[in-house]
Amino acid sequence: MKRLALFLVIAFNIQLSTFNLKAQVGEYRSAFAIGVNGGCVFNRVSFDPTIKKSYHQGMTGGITLRYTSEKYFAMLCAIQAEVNYAQMGWTEVIETSSDTYSRTVNYIQVPLLARLAYGKEEKGLMGYLVLGPQLGFYLSDSDKRGGEWSEATLALRPNHVVEQYSLPIQNHFEYGITGGLGLEVNTRKAGHFMIEGRYYFGLSNIFHDGKADPFGRSANGAIVAKATYLFDVIKPKR
Repeated sequence: MKRLALFLVIAFNIQLSTFNLKAQVGEYRSAFAIGVNGGCVFNRVSFDPTIKKSYHQGMTGGITLRYTSEKYFAMLCAIQAEVNYAQMGWTEVIETSSDTYSRTVNYIQVPLLARLAYGKEEKGLMGYLVLGPQLGFYLSDSDKRGGEWSEATLALRPNHVVEQYSLPIQNHFEYGITGGLGLEVNTRKAGHFMIEGRYYFGLSNIFHDGKADPFGRSANGAIVAKATYLFDVIKPKR
């Protein structure tokens, strides 16, 4: 509950800050753009007790909606929403035997982002910052195992932490904060082309975290590299 309260406070403050910025005297825009995005996800699940891991590689893709409301001094202010499919999960580093293990967890993710951009608005290069809350909805998961996978090799795991192999994903709803930096190339006729890097910090756990449960923390944390293309539905009005 404390993590959920923190999430709601951060989300409210981010959106309130954007609203306050828009409430200042600026140059009116009212532009709306829609398009698609796609890229790679490098995810790690933060476990407590600790499990040694490398980054789990997956893919992400979906649709992007962007409403630009105002240019305040030299900064373009916008709200951006996305609906994405994303492959999260974890890949373990097992040093005590030849065993290998990875689990892919598939989500529908919905980030709601405040966006601040600086640069060439109509034709040229622009840099931008995005920041905001993100919700995730579990779809499915699958795992891959290799090596011997015997009672003898399982007994060699550090701290004898093996409960993750038999646990289903127990929390089908997750939430966190995401933010990143990007570059955008704007054209008058062809649309908007973007490349971007983000980090997602999960505030919820994928497994139950009660006193009787094996893990006190099992939260996603992801680095995302993506490209986006948008075309104008409503062009900026000055």
